[in-house]
Amino acid sequence: MSEELKTGCGCHADEKRATHDPAYRRALWTVVVLNIGFGVIEIVGGFLARSQALKADALDFLGDGSITLIGLLALGWAAHVRARVALLQGVFLLALGVGVMGMAVWRAMNAIPPEAELMGGLGVVALLVNVISALMLVRFREGRDAAARAIWLFSRNDALANVAVIIAAGFVAWFRSAWPDLIVAGIIAALFLHSAWAIIQDARTELRKLQPK
Repeated sequence: MSEELKTGCGCHADEKRATHDPAYRRALWTVVVLNIGFGVIEIVGGFLARSQALKADALDFLGDGSITLIGLLALGWAAHVRARVALLQGVFLLALGVGVMGMAVWRAMNAIPPEAELMGGLGVVALLVNVISALMLVRFREGRDAAARAIWLFSRNDALANVAVIIAAGFVAWFRSAWPDLIVAGIIAALFLHSAWAIIQDARTELRKLQPK
């Protein structure tokens, strides 16, 4: 994107910082490893626990990690190439969100209570991962760097989703029902769709700006 790219957090990005600030780049790479690594673990755990909320949260981890990774790799690419890559990312994340929502609806018709203990345990670990990510990026949230602030906000919001997963696991264990899991999965999927749409809109806006007059 351009140096002054408006993102979903409502601010403007300064890519020079990402290019020349080693501490910032190290923090972003660490967040990438944490998000993608735990996303893989959590999606396996989601299948083992039969939890749609865990699967949705895992896709959120994988989506955030992949967006940050491609953003880092694309720093040296031409602006129009980065904009097209961002558009493809948004479409891919939108498809994932629709898939999660569809799976939640399908599971609602064949509702089987998930394994509450595994669901809650992974929710706690996911919360820890997001807290670590947020703490690593908290010192970068001020100033003009929208990417750092946006990722920090995503980590903070993801931590709230993890709390919802933990609470849902408690209700699953209490009521022996799949509905708390499905409700939380739907909420996470809706947030996923919102983020994907914001990325698509930002990319389309950037592509329009880059078109010759």
